[in-house]
Amino acid sequence: MYAIIKTGGKQYKAEVGEALYVEKLDVEEGATVTFDQVILVAGDGAAKIGTPVLDGATVTGKVEKQGREKKVVTFKYKPKKHSHQKKGHRQPYTKVVIDAINA
Repeated sequence: MYAIIKTGGKQYKAEVGEALYVEKLDVEEGATVTFDQVILVAGDGAAKIGTPVLDGATVTGKVEKQGREKKVVTFKYKPKKHSHQKKGHRQPYTKVVIDAINA
């Protein structure tokens, strides 16, 4: 059984026991988090599709760690103009291990 959830402006496919790297959530490590914006639940037989979300469906998981991704470097350069710009960015994330899908 799997579910499609929405968090941080993105959609993720969640399965029980799977680890998801989602946009940073304001919770501590080891805490339980509940996602209530479930778009689809499917698996054994028919699928349940929400319009836009399923009422009463939730996905729960445990926050394993908070972290930041590898650095992405952008470099802008204009030849013959003595102009260049180098910037780096590390996107924060939250690693969540899915415990249960309640549909």
